[in-house]
Amino acid sequence: MARLDLLLLLLSFALTLAAGAAPHSTSTDFIKASCQATRYPALCIHCLTGYASSIQQSEQHLVQTSLTVSLSRARSAAAFVAKMAKIKGIKAPDYEAVEDCIENMGDTVDRLSQSVKELAHMGRRVGPDFLWHISNVQTWVSAALTDENTCVDGFRGRGMDGSLKSLIRRRIVRVAQVTSNALALVNRFASRHRSAAAATKKDP
Repeated sequence: MARLDLLLLLLSFALTLAAGAAPHSTSTDFIKASCQATRYPALCIHCLTGYASSIQQSEQHLVQTSLTVSLSRARSAAAFVAKMAKIKGIKAPDYEAVEDCIENMGDTVDRLSQSVKELAHMGRRVGPDFLWHISNVQTWVSAALTDENTCVDGFRGRGMDGSLKSLIRRRIVRVAQVTSNALALVNRFASRHRSAAAATKKDP
């Protein structure tokens, strides 16, 4: 009898685990499928699968999370570059490039912050209201990506400190890749809603 009770308990535990794992697995599959629309799908999956339980299968939550991750990484990179400006004995060309990068990354952080707030304020809006908000998000995220690439371009000059250039470029390039992925997800989200709105207008 005791053995039967133990078997039933183990079976119940296994079913509970399976029930809990199924939604997470479905959410993870949703994230993996969505990330195929990005330029760096492996990085996209790596950044977002840890948030599967909150993303679930919501495209808006997916986009919101991708922007939040991009913002977090941009802030971290901006702080890193600011530290590099304080290195003793830094050469003039290097210092100028670092200062320009600090300004660009500051703009990146501001624009991504605006994007996160704008998307959060959208709620479940539809129609022209939605399109206006999502257009703002697209503009700001695109501008943030441009700022990041501008920072990277500033370290292409010859005669610059190789190790400093490598450290900063590697950090910013990674942020730019995450932002690129976020922009791709934003664009896909916007495109689907525009298509749905256009289809609704055609219906009699």
